[in-house]
Amino acid sequence: MDRWLLSILHSIWLNEVRARRVRQGQGQVDADQALSFDGESVAQTHVLAAQVIRRVDALPEAQRETVFLAYVEGLSYREVAEVLQVPIGTVMSRLATARAKLAEYPPLHTVPTPNRGEH
Repeated sequence: MDRWLLSILHSIWLNEVRARRVRQGQGQVDADQALSFDGESVAQTHVLAAQVIRRVDALPEAQRETVFLAYVEGLSYREVAEVLQVPIGTVMSRLATARAKLAEYPPLHTVPTPNRGEH
């Protein structure tokens, strides 16, 4: 569970970092890549992200904000503890409990891809 959540959040974060660099003129953009659009990939990403968001939103508020600060904002456990004004052990406990709760869900599902070439 931990890997898929981190993987999805990491991908979303990387996409945002790349977009910021391009908007600021700091990133190099391959013209072919910039001019092409993979709608299927975008749709899959949105479907997976929506599933993750729904699952995280179902967590109790204390766990949800701890997950957000640690995994989305990328704060260290110590920084999360400072922001939430709780002991670092509480942060670790909330994250462990949230991971366990999220692990109870069935695996994420992507949108089925239609078979091309079949009629």
